[in-house]
Amino acid sequence: MFVLRVSALIAATMTTGLTAGVFGLYQHTVMQGLGRTDDRTFVGAFQAMDRAIINPWFMASFLGALLLTIAAAVLNPGRGILPWVLAALVLYALAVAVTMVVNVPLNDALKAAGDPGTIADLAAVRERFDESRWLAWNLLRTITTTAAFGCLCWALVARGAGSA
Repeated sequence: MFVLRVSALIAATMTTGLTAGVFGLYQHTVMQGLGRTDDRTFVGAFQAMDRAIINPWFMASFLGALLLTIAAAVLNPGRGILPWVLAALVLYALAVAVTMVVNVPLNDALKAAGDPGTIADLAAVRERFDESRWLAWNLLRTITTTAAFGCLCWALVARGAGSA
């Protein structure tokens, strides 16, 4: 049981860290670069990246982090690390909710606009997408997943220190 408890905690930490990295990279690099492009480039590039990110590697880390953090909580009841794992779970669940309620609908609406080569008013499509709204909510995802990663890192430290 020890190996399963520790493995779930390590896997939850790793996948949460990977997801925090993705959201952070979008926040400080991808969207900043796209923000400096013309409307056609922005719409086309964002659509292409949004289609590409739905792949087994990303989905395994994005959904895996949630499931593995739940597993780490279930496998470590009554242990000193449980509050840290539960805090990570709440923070990560918030990021998942924001993703599903805000970011995915914005992404889907931009993809639904069609091929940038056939869109008559690219500026209007980009304006409806609302980059500042997307970025504000992505910042929340970045902060919550990074904080969740920190909580899980601390749970690992506490576990290793024998207090768990």
